[in-house]
Amino acid sequence: MIKVVGAQAAAPASGSATSLGNATMVRCYNSGSTARLITVTNADEAAVLGTFTLAGGAVEYVDKNITDEIFAAHAEILLTSVVVMG
Repeated sequence: MIKVVGAQAAAPASGSATSLGNATMVRCYNSGSTARLITVTNADEAAVLGTFTLAGGAVEYVDKNITDEIFAAHAEILLTSVVVMG
């Protein structure tokens, strides 16, 4: 179960990564049918911490530090700040 703590928004592109208001857990949803790359960086995109591919229609949760940022290769990736309950 999750608690939504932010509005869903299309993922920004490289150069505009977001921390989603210092979120520590991010729900990533691929609203399209094509697999898309998601990238997690440290503050100001200084270094890539990791990447993964999200299949079309899939959902994954990213656990990150509050200053870490996230961006995607396409606006079909929708991001929401959440807290995992229980």
